[in-house]
Amino acid sequence: MASLREQFEVTGTMRTWSMGLMGVGILAFIIGLITMGFSNDVHEQAIFWGTVLYNSIFFLLVANASMFFICVTTLAHGGWQVAFRRIPEAISAVVPVFGLIAIFVLFYCVFGLNHGDHHPVFHWMTPGNDPLLLEKQGFLNATFFVVWTLLSVGLWWYLGMRMRKLSAETDKPMDLEQGRKWVWNNTVMASLFLVWFALTVGSTVPWLWIMSIDAHWYSTMFSWYTFASSFVSGMALIALWIIYMKNRGYLEYTTSEHLHDVGKFMFAFSIFWTYLWFSQYMLIWYANIPEETIYFKHRVDGPWSGIFYLNLIINFVCPVLLLMKRGAKRNYTVMTFMAVLIIFGHWIDFNQMVMGSISKEHVPLGWLDFGILALFAGMIIFFVGRNLAKAPLVAKYHPFLKESIIHHT
Repeated sequence: MASLREQFEVTGTMRTWSMGLMGVGILAFIIGLITMGFSNDVHEQAIFWGTVLYNSIFFLLVANASMFFICVTTLAHGGWQVAFRRIPEAISAVVPVFGLIAIFVLFYCVFGLNHGDHHPVFHWMTPGNDPLLLEKQGFLNATFFVVWTLLSVGLWWYLGMRMRKLSAETDKPMDLEQGRKWVWNNTVMASLFLVWFALTVGSTVPWLWIMSIDAHWYSTMFSWYTFASSFVSGMALIALWIIYMKNRGYLEYTTSEHLHDVGKFMFAFSIFWTYLWFSQYMLIWYANIPEETIYFKHRVDGPWSGIFYLNLIINFVCPVLLLMKRGAKRNYTVMTFMAVLIIFGHWIDFNQMVMGSISKEHVPLGWLDFGILALFAGMIIFFVGRNLAKAPLVAKYHPFLKESIIHHT
């Protein structure tokens, strides 16, 4: 153990990149806020806040996917991930930061953009005499939105924090009785997180935060679709950090075997996402019911068609062609390229989910979108790097560490 590089040190290059990206993002936000957010044009305001909205939701769900990965593998007794476990832990520790940003943006979009009898983003806030919106008011109302949003983010943060505290206990030796108690507590806490994750990311949160922008439309597959998109992006982010750390000489116990399994998750959930994409689209296309097809009309035949099909090419065709072979999932260059591509592809997916509903007549993808993207990328580099430096990179006394070291696939 003494020869291991147990402590991560944030480099000057990392600081420069994180500060530079955040600087670009803050500048883009300020310019966008002045020119669009404070505009007298309601549509311009909606585009600005919608852009910040889908970025904040996407990166919050991606960060939270890391704790989902930890908890799922915990309940499955999957010890293979222990060698690099501190990476998803460091990513999940960003949830409070991204959660606060998302809460502010969501609440501003709900309450700050309410212009009389027409809300430019969440139409259910001003139902008027619309019978369908009035019928949905038991679920789509400001009180439920606020309470459920606070509970969702708050418990993601709290349960994730408890899991990370339990992980920190494995930095010190434990006797047999302490070890049994630790395994039990870890299993219980992972179970609680997964139950809450299922009730939020697996159901209500995507309905409230994204699907309710199209309040007349609904899809029973939407939450699973959103989950698959955020989880595969979360695995891609973990892969990027593993490769970066390996290139810097850290994570000596993490091998190509571990990266291979992370690549399997990226490949498998790209296929799962495509299955949900096709199932949702095919059923709505086949039924041809107006209140369902209205969501896809301008996305398939209108101005969003290019983004719609590009989304499918990046998120399905590319992973199938490039990640199917065993060697590709062990190649740093291929995995880095695919991880970046997958994150970008699902960022585009969230763009069309949100902005395709706010701006149906034209695609506003431009400098503001990429500026806000740079802001969140810079924050990920800054906060994840700082979190990694706080604790040893290897949980030396984790019960499954040996299993992870000898892992072979």
